[in-house]
Amino acid sequence: MSVRVRFAPSPTGYLHIGGARTALFNWLYARHTGGKFVLRVEDTDEERNTPEAINVILEGLRWLGLDWDEGPASNDPAGDSVDDRGPYYQSQRAEIYARRVEELKVKGLAYGDDGAIRFRMQREAVTIPDLICGDVVRELTDREQEQPDFVIVRSDGKPVFHLVNVVDDIEMGITHVIRGEDHLSNTAKHITLFRAFDVEPPQFAHIPLILNANGSKMSKRDEGASLEGWQQAGYVPSAVTNYLSLLGWSPKDDSQVMPLSEIIERFDLAQINRSNARFDLEKLQWMNYEHLRALPMADYRERAVAAGVDFGGATEDYIVAALGTCQDKVKQVEDLPTFCSFYFTDEFDYDEAMVAKAFAPDNKEPFARLREVFAGVEDFTPEPLEAALKALAEELDVKVRVLVMPARCACTGVKVGPSLYELMAVLGRDRVLVRFDKALAAMS
Repeated sequence: MSVRVRFAPSPTGYLHIGGARTALFNWLYARHTGGKFVLRVEDTDEERNTPEAINVILEGLRWLGLDWDEGPASNDPAGDSVDDRGPYYQSQRAEIYARRVEELKVKGLAYGDDGAIRFRMQREAVTIPDLICGDVVRELTDREQEQPDFVIVRSDGKPVFHLVNVVDDIEMGITHVIRGEDHLSNTAKHITLFRAFDVEPPQFAHIPLILNANGSKMSKRDEGASLEGWQQAGYVPSAVTNYLSLLGWSPKDDSQVMPLSEIIERFDLAQINRSNARFDLEKLQWMNYEHLRALPMADYRERAVAAGVDFGGATEDYIVAALGTCQDKVKQVEDLPTFCSFYFTDEFDYDEAMVAKAFAPDNKEPFARLREVFAGVEDFTPEPLEAALKALAEELDVKVRVLVMPARCACTGVKVGPSLYELMAVLGRDRVLVRFDKALAAMS
């Protein structure tokens, strides 16, 4: 059996973390098994169905790197499709739903009720075989026992979620339904509908919910709930997919930082946890840092530009060398402009608190000697610079920080930054000495 899975979002104007994780798990399973990942859009809510809202979903999936094998080619419901089992917008499938409703009527399994159409639901308990939750027995609730038959077409003629969901899965040949555990309560109705159409239900896998750190249900207003927020904050897509993959799934050896290719190779439904996952912003930020520092320099450079770093007229070699000293240090790309700005301009202010200590009168003479030493260092690279500074500190019988603090303040203006010796090597002898001279004048 060739695996066929689907992600069927509603265009609400934003892509929730839960939806993104559901899409990812379906995509990973399709890629792991060599199957197909189908995208279809449940756009029957006319008030919220806009091209902009649809685009949020399409662009969000593309940003995550989740390409679909079948689905819409654009945010136009009437537009072209990828592959031939479409249309992939529910708003364009009315004739298919009408034909399937008629089929149920002919079988005596659907009937009209005050303008609506109801499906004759079985009265016996339904066993839901689930690949994650195990066998779940679903009895009718007290309310359902009073009226077990549920509406599949509303009085305004619009088909209901339960019907279209099942019909689309049948028509598109879906073999595995991987979705949030909150849909488990619907599944008994869906299984019964599949059987009413003489179709064996797909295999179901209901994945655990994502909760806030405090265990409460995550709403769209909670921090981290919207994928768009992560996009705007400059997160690395591979870091987000890596983090999302671990919200409910874990490899057997509990690995954490993994490239997408490794996650695909290792992902399987058997490793999905039964308990709910909790969103951990600190872990996401740590994961993002790990992926950020592993980016190829060309990608890192692009992110620096997007974050607002102004390279001025610097050469490409200089830019690469400068960013190379930052990549292991900067945890969020949005901090990069402040962190590395001293490389690309000589006009910057000194941090007042640092100046008070670094440019203290007692430091002037040792710092002036350091300027002399650096002017004569033959090889202006990190190791010789470090060796020269430490040798001078020993000669003057002062602590290393007496020389390091004014040197850093002179070169960068701030206390925190790349390795002092590396950044001086990138700046080059001439620029470093000019900045030392400016600092010495400020000490006067």
